[in-house]
Amino acid sequence: MVRVREQSHLSEAGEVDLDRWLAQLPVTFDEQEQARLLEGLNLAQGAAERPGNDVPDWASESNTFTAGLDITQILAELHVGVDCLLAGLLYRAVREDRLSLEEVSERFGEEVGTMLLGVLRMAAISELKNPTESPVLGQAHGQKDNIRKMLISMVDDVRVALIKLAERTCAIRAVKNDSARRRPIAQEVFDVYAPLAHRLGIGHLKWELEDLSFRYIHRDAYRKIASLLDGKRMERDRFIQRVREELTRVLGNAGLEFEITGRAKHIYSIWRKMQRKGIGFSQVYDIRAVRILVPEIKDCYATLGLVHGLWRNIPNEFDDYIANPKENGYRSLHTAVIGPEGKILEVQIRTRQMHEEAELGVCAHWRYKGSDGESGMASTYEEKIAWLRQVLDWHEETGDTHGVAEQFSFDVAQDRVYVFTPEGDVVNLAQGATPLDFAYHVHTEVGHCCRGAKVNGSIVPLTYCLQTGERVEILTSKEGRPKRDWLQPGLGYLRTSRARAKVQHWFKAQAREENIDAGRHLLERDFKRMALTSLDYKRIAAKVQMSTVEDMYAAVGAGDLSSAQVLNAAQGLVEKISEPRLEIGRSGSRKVSGSRVHVRGVGNLLTHMAGCCKPLPGDTITGFITQGRGVSIHRSDCARLVHLEESSPARIIEVDWGESEQENYEVDVAIEAYDRQGLLRDITGLFANARINVLSINTSTNKQRHTATMRLRVEVPNLGALSRLLERINRLSNVVSASRLSE
Repeated sequence: MVRVREQSHLSEAGEVDLDRWLAQLPVTFDEQEQARLLEGLNLAQGAAERPGNDVPDWASESNTFTAGLDITQILAELHVGVDCLLAGLLYRAVREDRLSLEEVSERFGEEVGTMLLGVLRMAAISELKNPTESPVLGQAHGQKDNIRKMLISMVDDVRVALIKLAERTCAIRAVKNDSARRRPIAQEVFDVYAPLAHRLGIGHLKWELEDLSFRYIHRDAYRKIASLLDGKRMERDRFIQRVREELTRVLGNAGLEFEITGRAKHIYSIWRKMQRKGIGFSQVYDIRAVRILVPEIKDCYATLGLVHGLWRNIPNEFDDYIANPKENGYRSLHTAVIGPEGKILEVQIRTRQMHEEAELGVCAHWRYKGSDGESGMASTYEEKIAWLRQVLDWHEETGDTHGVAEQFSFDVAQDRVYVFTPEGDVVNLAQGATPLDFAYHVHTEVGHCCRGAKVNGSIVPLTYCLQTGERVEILTSKEGRPKRDWLQPGLGYLRTSRARAKVQHWFKAQAREENIDAGRHLLERDFKRMALTSLDYKRIAAKVQMSTVEDMYAAVGAGDLSSAQVLNAAQGLVEKISEPRLEIGRSGSRKVSGSRVHVRGVGNLLTHMAGCCKPLPGDTITGFITQGRGVSIHRSDCARLVHLEESSPARIIEVDWGESEQENYEVDVAIEAYDRQGLLRDITGLFANARINVLSINTSTNKQRHTATMRLRVEVPNLGALSRLLERINRLSNVVSASRLSE
């Protein structure tokens, strides 16, 4: 990890010593380059004394000149050229209007000015991450235009991205004591810049950006892991020293040239592994790790054989990233062994060149450009540029700025799958991508017209998760159009932000009347499935922040609002409930003990949910005073209640839901399906996975029609849980319908 602050630019008196600072940079300069840097240093130092404008994405007490020195220090460690160093040195002063772009371009050339302009445009990412902030120049179009130009700059000159990464690294270091700005800067770095550093292969910065942002966003988790690491530091250092001694003996006897170092395990990496695998700190075995650097690739495999001969390797814990590099170009051998004292040890083996690639990413391209055997690295560099161009194309096509950040964080953080087109071309997709994602990746119109897919020659559903090595063929219709179900997250048709954006863009272009009709049809279908026939649609529209019911329908039809959100709003109009006993309140109204059901105008009576309609929180309800059983609570559209109103209108009372703790409610569910082997097992498995209790099951089979009918009584906590369950059942093969029974 880069040190939080190296004070190498200060003299013994605490003043900035430019000659000393310049001499300690990890690069060499000729006389002309050194003269340009000194000129830039003097300009930056003088600019710090000029008036300027404070920017909210830096610590309030930081100085533009010392910040420029720190940015330049990081860029020098990435081995960039003098023009890039000058741009990094002067960026903060230009950003705060202490220097003008024209002045910089005139003194140091157009190349430096162009890089600075690109980095300034990248500052728009701050507005992108918080859509409630005022847009650039007070105009939404200006913000979108800035993001587009930012991406163009990154594509045309990767040094722009490197300067911004270095600047954000310094910014997050500087906010340690600035509580007001620490959290938003950390969130921006975590969401955008740490993934970008990973994508560009710059491990040198990635780990620090992740650890520092994690420290400020999840302070308690960070401190806990840090204390656990400190508590085991002496034991771990002693163990690593013994490992180094044994490895030195074995590798030395084999005549290999090598370098062995202990490898620090980063705190965020430990936490992420604990979260992903659901394990405790003691089960993260690769906290004890060493890295072995050797001259050539053949030495990597020779060293691997010696390590496995010295200690027993753990099955399924070997990764060959040399033969199969990671998507960001990372190459190394990883293995886990049972080392001295029976403790598990991770060993990484790589060449020195691979190590520089892992630390510097695309920056290593310039260092080895033109050397023999580096065509693969150049190819990796071009792939990174191609990825940036892909993001740019998506933004140009949809005009979606909010999704750019999601594309950065999602595409970078996830593993990838590699599938083939029918012509044999390889397509790189995010883990979990579906054939529909593949179709939209190929071309927007292919996605719109998609009606089916074949994987390795067999028909698969459009929700199928693609696997590496599969051959995908898309089946299209001549006049195809997207389906609104594709936008429902729970149905699993689309996994990537890019594909969803294209579908939403298509529906937004349709006529409002068509969207209203489609939205009404979608909601009526879902509400019917949930047996919700007595809802106040105006209240629901207000809950989802729509002025009218028609606006809500139009938003659902255009894909801006999902039917799941509307269902959640319907159930959210009232809170969950608990106990059924009635109590007298101070105002004279009566309410259920535990705030389950409020009942107006009655004494201390018991309540119970009517077995005929089984109301749930969210349903409109009415009470009926029974003889001996208190108040029976019915849904207002219950057929039994209609008969009771006609026969005994004086016993009908007003009731409504209250607030309380969670309680389960009995609901009847009807399932119609074409019979098949294992159908009942699959359905009950869904209930078990959802932790929903099944009280009774009644099944019947029509052998002539090969159909099966099921009636289940289950316990659910609320309307949302029931909706999710029915959605999963409807997605099972051979299931025709699954719905809540109203009677």
